[in-house]
Amino acid sequence: MSMSAEAYIPLCEPYLGGREWDYVKDCLDSGWVSSVGAYVDRFESMLAEYTSCAKAVACVNGTSAIHTALMVAGVKPGDEVITSTLTFIAPVNAISYAGAWPVLIDAEIDHWQMDVAKVESFIENDCEHREGALWNRKTGRRVSAIVPVHILGHPVHLTPLLALAAKHGLPVIEDSTESLGSTCDGKPTGSLGLLGCFSFNGNKLLTTGGGGMIVTNDETLAKAAKHLTTQAKCSVTEFIHDQVGYNYRLTNIQAAMGCAQMERIEHHITRKKEIAEVYRRAFAGNPLIELYENASWAESCEWLFSLRFKDLPPSLNRTVIQQKLHEQKIGARPLWQPMHLSPAHQDLGTFECPVADVLYGSALSLPCSVGLTETQQTRVIETLLDILAKS
Repeated sequence: MSMSAEAYIPLCEPYLGGREWDYVKDCLDSGWVSSVGAYVDRFESMLAEYTSCAKAVACVNGTSAIHTALMVAGVKPGDEVITSTLTFIAPVNAISYAGAWPVLIDAEIDHWQMDVAKVESFIENDCEHREGALWNRKTGRRVSAIVPVHILGHPVHLTPLLALAAKHGLPVIEDSTESLGSTCDGKPTGSLGLLGCFSFNGNKLLTTGGGGMIVTNDETLAKAAKHLTTQAKCSVTEFIHDQVGYNYRLTNIQAAMGCAQMERIEHHITRKKEIAEVYRRAFAGNPLIELYENASWAESCEWLFSLRFKDLPPSLNRTVIQQKLHEQKIGARPLWQPMHLSPAHQDLGTFECPVADVLYGSALSLPCSVGLTETQQTRVIETLLDILAKS
């Protein structure tokens, strides 16, 4: 079979290898398909237990989870929230939904995560304590939270970040949407901060088609989050609402999928790690490829395998490589445009983030679906190495 006749290899597609059909059929047969049902409760319990948290609150997607977490953590309109520049746009949008201003922090080059040293530099050099809070000297705005984004499956180094946050009275809300199953210093991501947020979009480790979850060990915050995400309805029998709430509920039929996926989570993580290890062995020592390190304090779920190119000839860059892979029916994608470059957030001001700029210009993510076959992965590896050799 010629290369052109072979099937397309997607970047990261859902793997439905458990009891999804059975559980969804149960919803259809019983009529419990909307935002109330036993599977919602069960899915919340499964996520709370898996992440070693006391409570979990199901949401319609990861973005709504972050938005809700910000509000219950005390972020107010006009505040500033420290977050990662190298991220999908969702957490920065969610900060904006809350009426707050994102403060964008560069990545570090070893693990591609938020640079904790630069967070410390911002707080120590650009902020001051007064009126019982932390204030940005330059803007005059209160700094009210930190949202580290664990990208690609690898965690931000939360141990020093949490110590810094505690010193300055800042709640930490983990954007763990890409890191379900990862740990930082032996603790599950999502469980270390005041609140953690997850996503179950179609390309995530587990999928409910769309969906999200807030986890926390603070039962008061969990209750507040559940209230906000269910239109702030405060009466069982009457339509009485005590604040402006949101219709951020997850449906029972989606939660049913989530329960089936959770039953297979260890298999999903094992396959992700196996796929990543095959790639690392194949690309090790190649002078044109640089792989990011997995930190000694981290265990990554290896959600999305990514690498960056270096010392390429002028005729080749990551955009050209991506196009050449596409021509051979292989899905690959760049990292997200860093938020300090995003036209959607150009009113935030100027942030110097040179590491994120370099990573954005040089990195690609390769196919790593849980269902990726050995034959498919070999094809990806051989095709990429061939593109680089011919350059």
